[in-house]
Amino acid sequence: MTRLRTFASVAVTSALALTAGSGWAQEILILAEDVPAGLNYDGPSAAIPASQQGMVTLLEPLVGYAEGPVAESGVRMPDFNTFEGRLAESWSFDEDTLTWTFNLRQGVVGCDGATFDADDVLYTFARAKSVSGAAPIGWFLSNVGSIDGFGPEVFGDDPEAKELGDSIVKIDDYTVQIRQSEPNALFLPVLTIFGLLIFDKETMEANATEDDPWSHDYVNNVGAPGFGAYCLDRWTKDEEISYVANPNYFAGAPDIERVTVRRVPQSSNRVVVLRSGQADLVTGLTPREFDSLRGMDGFTVAGIRGNENMFLHMNFDVPPFDNVTLRQAIAHAIPFEQIIANGYFGQATQWEGLVPSGYPGFAPTAQFSYDPDRARELLAEAGFPGGEGLDPAVFALSYVSEKESTLGPIVNIIQSALREVGIPASLDPIPQTQYGDRQLVKRDLPFAINDQEKPIGVDAGYATQLFFVSPENGGLNNMVNYRNPDLDAMWAEARVDPDPDSRNTTLLAIQEMLAADVAWLPIVEYNTQWAHKSAIEGLRWYPDNSIRYVDLTIAE
Repeated sequence: MTRLRTFASVAVTSALALTAGSGWAQEILILAEDVPAGLNYDGPSAAIPASQQGMVTLLEPLVGYAEGPVAESGVRMPDFNTFEGRLAESWSFDEDTLTWTFNLRQGVVGCDGATFDADDVLYTFARAKSVSGAAPIGWFLSNVGSIDGFGPEVFGDDPEAKELGDSIVKIDDYTVQIRQSEPNALFLPVLTIFGLLIFDKETMEANATEDDPWSHDYVNNVGAPGFGAYCLDRWTKDEEISYVANPNYFAGAPDIERVTVRRVPQSSNRVVVLRSGQADLVTGLTPREFDSLRGMDGFTVAGIRGNENMFLHMNFDVPPFDNVTLRQAIAHAIPFEQIIANGYFGQATQWEGLVPSGYPGFAPTAQFSYDPDRARELLAEAGFPGGEGLDPAVFALSYVSEKESTLGPIVNIIQSALREVGIPASLDPIPQTQYGDRQLVKRDLPFAINDQEKPIGVDAGYATQLFFVSPENGGLNNMVNYRNPDLDAMWAEARVDPDPDSRNTTLLAIQEMLAADVAWLPIVEYNTQWAHKSAIEGLRWYPDNSIRYVDLTIAE
């Protein structure tokens, strides 16, 4: 208790220092479990939500989703059927040549005074096609959207395969054409995602080196130069990041002139500082903590059921997780209702699929039930009666240590349930940066709980390619090393199928296959929530679950 009081005192003092004499008419302090570990979407920290938050704050896409309805909680939702121009003002599509023509906005100015034009777009796609980063997300999204030339051949030894070629060309300073290799409805959706945000070519090239011609080190460690609503003010990894409004932002300068995000690992401490009035908004609280703030005078808890989930990760490259009967045994050993009741306090539902249930193409196929007796039977069928022969080291359950307050009770429930049926589970909390690198880049986590993965492309097929297609056939974040040539072939057919009914039939078959293989063990879907002072208005949900600070206002 003493430590909590001491922290609150220090946090309040620091927060006051931010505002005293700052000269900013409107600024806010946000407390989060972490701040960006890097700002490079082709870098090792790209899967970390805090890093994604920094990317979408500083950079801007060509297109975005239009605003949709307002949810019951007051959060505005996107309209996934309607796109609006961001850095692109308008566009057209030639069905005969599969060519998109983008008319770019003129007069857009970045944080360092650079003017946006077609060269910035070409640079961004050329960087993506170079596949020179630790996690080639820009290439992956281009591949998902069937941009011509962005196939697996770029990973070979032929340097010409990495050249941009004539698939993306500059017509003039404010016109760019992008050609697809095949019809694909995911083209515009992938342009909205953080992995194709547009860089400022001049600043990127000015910070390139002979060993790092695409400035990965610079973006990982110094900043992400672009044309977003905010500019980077200062950034101390593991501590704090602050942004100031870009006065030249194309949609008008943001109302909130300065945003500071401070890392406060303990969620209970974030609650204390918010309630003290020194913080304006907090993220990443436990369900119980959100409940404690709900209805409190002067504070609002807002949220929606979007695409956040939790699943059990079992690596196919690490025996015995390559044994489907063992994976089925584990599936029946998980007490789903206990996790929902005691881990989420009822603010979650069992996840009965492997893509978000609200996405087009979703099918409720993974309907596992808690049945410890059946789990024991399957464990014996798998060749491990009573757990005999299982290596305890392999069953060290990894999870993000910074999320201890939320995940701690859940992993303890899972550990106890697995031990009850004979599986020698232990707990392995590791730092977020290490977890993200091992999941996205090394793909060597044997056994883990994951509650931070979400397919940002709002489509069951997008999720299929992202998580389950083999890397050699276009998968990117196949963290469990699942490989199934039948699935690869089915998705290759579905991704270019112009008939929605036929495509959905194929997607259903894919989801049934994934459920039968227990490619993941889906556990729950839970609410995306934020707690803030009631004067903060304008929250809007995006599929990456990152706040756009430009949306926010402070009521007088």
